[in-house]
Parts: sequence; C-alpha cells; structure tokens
Amino acid sequence: MAIGRTLEIGGKKAEVPVWIQAGHPDNSITVFLGYGRRRAGRVGNGAGFNLYEVRTSDAPWTATGAKPAKTGTTYKLASTQGYQTIETMTINRPVMREGTIEEYKNNPKFAQEMTEAPERDFTLYPNVDYKDPNYNKLGYAWGMTIDMSSCVGCNACMIACHSENNVAVVGKDQVVHGRHMHWIRVDAYYQGDRDNPSAHFQPVPCMQCENAPCEQVCPVGATVHSSEGLNDMVYNRCIGTRYCSNNCPYKVRRFNFLLYQDWETPQFKMMRNPDVSIRSRGVMEKCTYCTQRINLSRIDSEREDRAIRDGEIQTACQQACPAQAIVFGNVNDPESKVSRLKAQARNYGMLGELNTRPRTTYLAEIRNPNPELEMHMQHAERG
Repeated sequence: MAIGRTLEIGGKKAEVPVWIQAGHPDNSITVFLGYGRRRAGRVGNGAGFNLYEVRTSDAPWTATGAKPAKTGTTYKLASTQGYQTIETMTINRPVMREGTIEEYKNNPKFAQEMTEAPERDFTLYPNVDYKDPNYNKLGYAWGMTIDMSSCVGCNACMIACHSENNVAVVGKDQVVHGRHMHWIRVDAYYQGDRDNPSAHFQPVPCMQCENAPCEQVCPVGATVHSSEGLNDMVYNRCIGTRYCSNNCPYKVRRFNFLLYQDWETPQFKMMRNPDVSIRSRGVMEKCTYCTQRINLSRIDSEREDRAIRDGEIQTACQQACPAQAIVFGNVNDPESKVSRLKAQARNYGMLGELNTRPRTTYLAEIRNPNPELEMHMQHAERG
C-alpha cells in the first residue's frame, strides 16, 4: 500500500503514489511518463498517473524545486514480489550466491560449498540413465544454465516467455491477490545497507527437477517426467488440486483461478502462438523449456537424418536475453555449451540440499570491485 502525495513543480500539481526504493538517491524523486492516458483504448485508459501535467518544455527530463505534500490517502500498488535481502544468506539458504574475484581465486568452488547436497542415491526416486538407448532413444537430455554475472535484471526473458507461450496477462486486481501467471520471474535481492545496497538479480523458471516434488503429489498424473528429462504438464489431465504448487519449493507453478484468456474475440487468435495450447480455468501451468521449439528441431533433424546441433534450439527467454546469460542445450553432449558451463566450479543448483536435482542451474555471480571503493563502503557501514 503506497501513501498518496501531491507533487508540485513550478506551480503545477499532480497526485502520485509514493513507493520508497532501496538505494534511491536522497532528496530526489523519480517519476514515470506515459501513464494516466485518457484515449489509449481499454488497456491504457486510466492506468497510472499523468505526470505530463507537471512537465515543462524548458525542463522535459529533470526539474528542481519539487514540493511533495501528503494527501492523507493511500493507493494500492500491484507488485509480484516484495523487497528481499541476502544479508543472512550464508546462515540460511544461500539462494543467490555471489563473491568477489579474489574469493573465487582463493576457492573456485565456494558456491558449491555453501550447502551440502545429499548423495545422489539418497532418494526414493528411481535413478534414470538418460544415456540408456532403451529408455532414451534419441539420447537427448535437456538442461539450462543461467549466469548470474551476466544477468542485469531487465526482465526481457519474462516478456519473451509471455509472448511465446500464450501466458495470460491477468491485470492489476489479480496480481494484488497473488495470482500472477508469468512462467519465469526475476527476483531482486539487496545486500548491505538499505541506503546504499548492492543489487542482485536472479531469473527463476521451472527447475525441471530430476527428483521433482510436484510429480509425486499429482493424483491424476498431470505432471510427468519425459524420457529427455523434462517435467511436462498434460493440461487436459489437470483437475486443479494445486498439490503440485504446494509441493514446489521454487514456487514456479501458476494456477488459472479464472478464465483469463478471451476465446471469443477473433483478432486475439491471431496474436497467439499456434504451437502452444491455450490454458483454461482450473488448470496449472509452468515453464516447459519451450517444448514446442524442441519438437520443431526434432522434426527438422529427423527429416534431414541428423542429430540436433548444439545451439540449434533456443528457448524464448534465452533468445531474448541481451546479456546472453541463459544457455540451453543437451547435457548428454559433453561438448555442448551448457555441459561445459555446468562443469565449471561456480555452477550450483538452487536449494540443492533438498535433493531435487534441478536441470536448471546457476553460475555464481563474480564481482570485480575497486578495492579502494570496497574499503570505503565497509568503513561507511561501520559508521
């Protein structure tokens, strides 16, 4: 819930909600243009607040002398996550792992040693050999790595996933109730003093766990493991118990509480991806590693009587990532890029101590800070 204020600049006033951000410079206010429009169609009309009312032609981007004043009102803001901190992550679960280049040189496996993963055979799940031709005829086993040193938190992967997989845009009211639908999210973590923190970003899709907790609790077998290691969803089996969502430690499954998709407007049919099914009310959904793209490459390779080449398949999030932080491929191929990345010392699985054996793993963030700047920040934190 945000506090309502009026913002006065040069005698002009506009009403705005206030959202305090960690690390924002003191004595400054950031506003966003393009909202509060009245003739933008049913999606754009009335969304947000019109700050063009206080903008002038002689100062279009920055202005001085702003005078905020309380209005005594509140405004409900819709956000898919709250602020998070990693100040105690070495004590609790180190979900996002980072270190300096000096720490990496002294101990390259620092990310893997933060938690103790259970032994591979310490499980009730059957161990599957994905190189066994009797089980996996084509020999593919798909996996992904995400380089935390490269991710800049731009959220391009989220937009690409929405477009590729016909993910519903549910609107502010549903987001306020915690019913967002995106298949990949970008978590933001702040480390250090709130006035001057360091920010870290972590994309979180479905982990495609080998020992998938979601599969064991589904009463109708709507989520199953494929012979190529994918944690698949069979939408027309799902009866909406949401047991899988409750059992997922990564919280990456989404439930259609309502019929979010408009099935009646003919024009909407043309904007959807015809290779991806449209989900309805009462159905769970999640990241599929863009299985439609995998199938398309499989068909092309079989037609040409060859194996799928490394890099031939790109997931939507990988394709859209401007920093090339996401890499996808066949982990059965030791020469594939994803296999070489997973072999690095800084590769780790999120919540690996749960023995879920995720197919999506991360490369720990390595920072190379200026030593003098780091020393100055440490002195400032100590007071």
